[in-house]
Amino acid sequence: MSISLDVPLNASQSAAQRKSEVLVEALPWIRRFQGCTVVVKYGGNAMVDPTLQQAFADDIVFMASVGIRPIVVHGGGPQINAMLHNQGTPVEFRNGLRVTSPEVMDVVRMVLVGQVGRQLVNRINTFAPLAVGMSGEDAGLLSARRSRVEVDGEPVDMGLVGEISAVNTDLINDMLDRSQIPVIAPVSPEVDDQGNPTGEVLNVNADAAATAIAQALRAEKLVMLTNVAGIYRTWPDPRTLIPDISVSDLRRMIPRLGEGMRPKAQALLEAIDGGVTSSAIVDGRIEHALLLEIFTTKGVGTMARPDDYNSGVTDD
Repeated sequence: MSISLDVPLNASQSAAQRKSEVLVEALPWIRRFQGCTVVVKYGGNAMVDPTLQQAFADDIVFMASVGIRPIVVHGGGPQINAMLHNQGTPVEFRNGLRVTSPEVMDVVRMVLVGQVGRQLVNRINTFAPLAVGMSGEDAGLLSARRSRVEVDGEPVDMGLVGEISAVNTDLINDMLDRSQIPVIAPVSPEVDDQGNPTGEVLNVNADAAATAIAQALRAEKLVMLTNVAGIYRTWPDPRTLIPDISVSDLRRMIPRLGEGMRPKAQALLEAIDGGVTSSAIVDGRIEHALLLEIFTTKGVGTMARPDDYNSGVTDD
């Protein structure tokens, strides 16, 4: 006598089965990234939509709970623009970077450190006291040099805008070893060409800061949340979204990309060239996009990888 195992499931049982399938798919990826450092750039819609804010905090806590060492680097462009608008201060960008006067720098520091960073720390710490909000000014975390920007071959004065020149990796690793989650605002003390502090504080692009931190730590992965689905072979045809791309192919593609996508693609490339194992652009408009990128086989954005990349996870 045989017993059939093909038993109809009720709605709650079906939902439970789907959840179990998700967990089974995630398991090899959890094992793959356990103990690894992952740098996440927090930006786009995920920063301004309360539902997405909470989903992002959930994702970061989940990562930490399964043994991953997450670091968050956040921007705050919409919030900075709103405060400048309320003050009647003009907003100006050149080559994708914010022209930063001393007055604008005061707002940048206030918003990034006092508003955006604190909100994210609070959401994460609702679960457990894991997150530590800080900026590049704290304990010598970051150093930066003034950016030199040219437009049409002419130098442009961007004001207090910088590029990361040094990262205090010992400080970050000590925090990660204590199971803390650094939440970093990308403002940094300026140093001169000899590495001496000038007394100024510089505004650093969050994508560039996240890339520099990931490079310095030789992170396993850099994930950048943004407001696009990823890199397209033919913009804006969604059928041409590229799920993963080798650095050789990406290097050839960058000159053909539009101005909006080119800096993001360049950041992915620079991360890999700087020793990061893989890097990805992820659509921050998707709830739990971070978990979907890290813990599923297909992911939800575009991942850049070395030509000889091996994920270490096999499809069964």
